[in-house]
Amino acid sequence: MTPTELARLHARAFTQSRPWSESEFAALLGNPHTHLVGDLRCFALFQVIAGEAELLTIATDPDQRRQGLARACMDAWQAQAARAGATRALLDVAADNDPAIALYTACGYAPCGLRRGYYRRPSGETADAIVMERPLP
Repeated sequence: MTPTELARLHARAFTQSRPWSESEFAALLGNPHTHLVGDLRCFALFQVIAGEAELLTIATDPDQRRQGLARACMDAWQAQAARAGATRALLDVAADNDPAIALYTACGYAPCGLRRGYYRRPSGETADAIVMERPLP
């Protein structure tokens, strides 16, 4: 997937916060610690550094939701991170994003921190970020 394709899907999936740009995706993909799994329906971008894996973003085409694609991407990125030596996975999620929180909880994540006012909404309001973690096999 190209940075253009990633940015296009990210913009369709992220309507409550600022989607990432093509140049941001290009920069991330140029980092040797950054990895990508998925396809044009759903992708996950993550980093593995010093035994820890961090989910940077996951995006599912709105027309493809509720088909298990995000769960499959979660399974794929965690498995690839474990193969790369990660023993712990981290992510953050907007406190008002109930579907994502449910997905991450179902994948074995538990809250471990809070970032107040982390996400800025188009209206100018902010939402807290819940930091979640889980061990990797």
